[in-house]
Amino acid sequence: MAYVFKNAQGNIVGNSSENLGDGWEFIEGDAKEYLDYLENSLAENAPFRESDIQLARVLEDLISILIDRGMLRFTDFPPAAQKRLNYRQSMRKKNRLSGIVDESRDFFTSLL
Repeated sequence: MAYVFKNAQGNIVGNSSENLGDGWEFIEGDAKEYLDYLENSLAENAPFRESDIQLARVLEDLISILIDRGMLRFTDFPPAAQKRLNYRQSMRKKNRLSGIVDESRDFFTSLL
C-alpha cells in the first residue's frame, strides 16, 4: 500500500507510506504505474547508491586501520555504532569481501 503524488501531467513524482495531505492519493502497491515509477527511481539513483556502498566500505576499512594502529578505540563509538560495525564486519567475513583499501600499502601515505 502506498500513497503517490502526481504532477500536472498525471505522472507520479513522489511516494510515501502514508497520506501526506492534499494531492496525495492511495495506490495499490502492485499497480503498474507505481511499479514503473519505483523502477525508474531506482535506475536514476543507481550511481549514488553504488557510490554510497563503496564509500561505506572505505570508511569501514579506515575505522579498522585506525583501531589497528591504536589511533581510535572501538569503545569510542556509541553502543549502537559498535553493534553495526560488528555486524558489518561479520557480514564481510562471511562473504569474503576484501577491503577496498590496499592493506599492503600505508593508507595515509597513499592519500598524498
